[in-house]
This record gives sequence, structure tokens and C-alpha cells, in this order.
Amino acid sequence: MQLPVFYTDTFALPLYPNSLFPVDKYRRLRERLQAGERASQIDFQVPDPVTDNDLLLVHTAEYLNKLKHGSLAHLEQRRIGFPWSLEMVERSRRSTGGTIAAARAALRNGCGIHLAGGTHHAFPDYGQGYCVFNDVAVAIRVLQADKLIKRALVVDLDVHQGDGTAAIFAEDSDVFTFSMHGASNFPAEKRHGDLNIALPDGTADEPYLAALSQAIERDLPMGDVDIAFFLAGADPFEGDRFGKLKISKTGLADRDGRVFTASQRHALPTVVVMAGGYAKSIDDIVDIHETTVLVWFRTVAPLSHT
Repeated sequence: MQLPVFYTDTFALPLYPNSLFPVDKYRRLRERLQAGERASQIDFQVPDPVTDNDLLLVHTAEYLNKLKHGSLAHLEQRRIGFPWSLEMVERSRRSTGGTIAAARAALRNGCGIHLAGGTHHAFPDYGQGYCVFNDVAVAIRVLQADKLIKRALVVDLDVHQGDGTAAIFAEDSDVFTFSMHGASNFPAEKRHGDLNIALPDGTADEPYLAALSQAIERDLPMGDVDIAFFLAGADPFEGDRFGKLKISKTGLADRDGRVFTASQRHALPTVVVMAGGYAKSIDDIVDIHETTVLVWFRTVAPLSHT
């Protein structure tokens, strides 16, 4: 069985001049995987764009209309981090559609991977921090509306707290949100989630992995949900511009393996999205994201198909 992997890098995303957003990582990640050792075991797919009806399960009609008609104020665009364009809206629709498609694939096959996504700073009525729509929240609401799932788990290991996701599900006992992030990092105002672990600047592999393992073994309801969404951020990496943590590439691979092994142990369908990464070298970001996919093959696939 091939691993379903969705990509959206073929859709343009115009940036502000001198933007630090590493948009080229998505194309380079896909090309690396297509040329790599597991290419024949991957089913690469371009997702359909998310529909208005699906977006309105999370986002307000006013916000969606601003995006559709190009009426975002200058400050609203700056808060998102992308200038408004039709291409930006289409790319954002495709990216949200990619996470929905990966979620449906995970329910069928045990795992679905989206080579983008993890836009966890988007709130119902505004976007921020390079996040236009909250793809994971929309995917969860779509699966619930289609009665494919009841309960979901969000395992957010981006270095920044998933404030939008936490706020969206704050009053929903059917969605458990877990975020392990840098205490002093963006956003300045952290939102209440079901489990937040705030790490001090300079946290290295050993305490990071110990905190993750304790959460997995003691606190996460992995045996009591229908699907998990794993935000496998590359920005806890020690070489990240903005991360402030000191996690090695080996430590991040270990992180991924612990999440995948736990989800396999509970026979829990898992959706992987790549979330953030801002290392000075795009090669480092691509290395980390590629390793996430390869770790899935090394840790989960041998257990699933013996």
C-alpha cells in the first residue's frame, strides 16, 4: 500500500519583498521525496481546493468574503504576512484542501501526509503568522460534519503555540489540543488548550523528549479519539532563526518516531502536516521535513505490514 502524500507547491504564493517565509521549501521537499529511496511507495497527489461551505465550519463569512474579494485592510494583510492576491487565496484553499484530503486518507490507510499545512495561528475571523485558514480545524470539522469521526487529537509540536487551534476548540470536549512550544516565542498571548507545555529558551534534546514522552504516556487520550493530527514543525531545530530551542535533527527524528510509535500502538489514524521551519539554510528545513516522512516508513510501516 502506498503512502498518500499531498502537495500544493505548484500553486504560486506571491510574497512581500525581502520576506523571510521559506516558500521554496515545499517544492524542494516534494522533489527530494520524488527522487528518494521511498518514492515508489508514495502516492503523490494534488488536492482539490477547500469549499466555502467547509471553510464556514470554522471561519466567519465576513473574513472569507474579505479574502475572496480582496478587501483585507493593509494591516490585516501584514498580520497574515502575505500580500493579498488571487494566487494567495487559491494556494490557501489548496493547502486546507490538502489537510482534508490527508485526513480522509488517514482514515482509510492509517496515515496521510500533507507536505504543507499546520496553519495553527489562524482564528475564525482573522489570519496571522503566515496562516490564512486554520487547516487542521477545518479538517476536523469536515470529518465531524460527515460523521466520519467524533473525537480528535491535535499534537502540535511546532515551536510556536497553536493559539488559533486552541481558541477554536476551547469549548469543545471532543477535540483535545496539545501544544509543546517555546514559552517566550510567538504568540505573545498564549491561549488555553487542553495541554500546554511551555519550554524555556535553550531547551535541548533530552528534556524536550522527556517532556514529550511523559505527555504521550500519561496525558494524551490516544486510545479515546478517532484521529490524530500531528504538526511536525521543523522550527524547534537548533539552527532555526526564530525557534530559540536547541533541538538537533536527531532529536527531531526521535520526536517523530515517538509520536508515530504511539499512534501505531493505539491503531490511531494519523495526519501529518509540516507546520513551520525558518532555518537560515532551506536545506536544513527540507532535511527535517523529509526525515519526518522517512521516519514514518521506518517506524510505522514495518509494524503495519508484517
